[in-house]
Amino acid sequence: MSSELSEPMRESENVELKKSLAELKQGLISMVAILNKHGAGELWFGVAPNGSVVGLDANEKTLRDVSQTIGSHIEPRIYPHIELVQLGGKSCLHITFSGQEMPYFAYGRTYMRVADEDRQLTARELENIILHKHKEAMRWDNEPCDALSLDGLDTAKIRRFVERAGLTWDTAENALDKFGLRQNGKLLNAAKLFFAAEPPLQLRCAVFATTSSSTIIDRHDFDGDILELIEEAQKYILKNIHIGMRLDGLYRVDVPEISMAALREAIINAFCHRDYRDPDYIHVAVFKNRVEIRNPGGLYDGLTMEEMRQGNVSRRRNPLIADLFRRIQMVEGWGRGMPLIFENAPSVQFRQIAGLFIASFERPSFVEEVTHVLDDAKEGRIEETPKKPQRNPKEKLLAIIKEQPELSVKVMADLCDMSIDSVQHHIKILKAAGVIHHVGSTKSGYWEILDMAYIKD
Repeated sequence: MSSELSEPMRESENVELKKSLAELKQGLISMVAILNKHGAGELWFGVAPNGSVVGLDANEKTLRDVSQTIGSHIEPRIYPHIELVQLGGKSCLHITFSGQEMPYFAYGRTYMRVADEDRQLTARELENIILHKHKEAMRWDNEPCDALSLDGLDTAKIRRFVERAGLTWDTAENALDKFGLRQNGKLLNAAKLFFAAEPPLQLRCAVFATTSSSTIIDRHDFDGDILELIEEAQKYILKNIHIGMRLDGLYRVDVPEISMAALREAIINAFCHRDYRDPDYIHVAVFKNRVEIRNPGGLYDGLTMEEMRQGNVSRRRNPLIADLFRRIQMVEGWGRGMPLIFENAPSVQFRQIAGLFIASFERPSFVEEVTHVLDDAKEGRIEETPKKPQRNPKEKLLAIIKEQPELSVKVMADLCDMSIDSVQHHIKILKAAGVIHHVGSTKSGYWEILDMAYIKD
């Protein structure tokens, strides 16, 4: 093959130039670095790194020797195209190669292309490549569920799903195969979530009396499949938040204080994107000022909060589950979930805490309630209850000693809501000041107040 160069060649992230076959080992390292970065590239022998053609003495045996060297020292095996090319009247060796089985190794080591250089990968970088390669096979929703058989599925659920997806029903087995829920005759975990006869999941819901979780006024745990629990979560929230109304012509329309479109999307996201390897549950928490939906598992695959807020970003921990939701129009395939939430509930807040992803929706009724109270106070419609002055620790102790002088330090600590060390510290100060002293033994004695001026009613 003959070719003329219109301009000098240059090294790049996917092109490597070598002056002679004496650099064959380094050339193979470059091939591996390019494969690990781009999956394809070119290697030239007989061309200097500055792009000038120097040529080399090569023949058919040279091609076979290079091919054998590549086969012996690059793993996994690749099958490059090797040919002699005439450049400017000089013979050069041109190798084109490709492969998608990263990571590739040359002489037992692995490399990555950075600009026009080959950098050896660290153990952590190699681990990340391997994890990324096997991510599809390692997904929880795509793993075989050894404990589940066709007998453990509810055929009626499968049929309803098929009809809801707008498909024609024939058999449960065919439906499962259509949805990609069987591999080598084994059911996958996603099939269990949607169609198991026995409830595969639990949802935990609670209502709290205030803005903290200190006092629970209602709690309910729901068992069911993934679609049933999404509905239960919605119903529980609706039952425990304020519902207003508006008129649509002659008809009354209920209007929840939080957009149900936004809440529903957040609930679906929680079940769709949660980490099912984590044994924790999805929680719905209704507080006085907000509703929180919490699911195990933070943002996936390096996705940031900022990227999530920008929308149109869809990195899915459980693509098979997401695809099943898409088939019945519960989610879109274009990452529109978050924009929909922001459109309907602009004040929503998202945060990640201790492996949990939390969607928090403000309750307008709480804001209105606080505003009314403040307005009433401002207008004088609420009489402020005088606060009783708080006694300091020494006054508390003296009051108790006056009423029950025989009490032990431990009992005093309980009555004053103080630690034993704190009570002993204040008693030591009062004794040093000559206010009190102890009469008799430690067990059967009693305290006596020497200076009554310290007692305040």
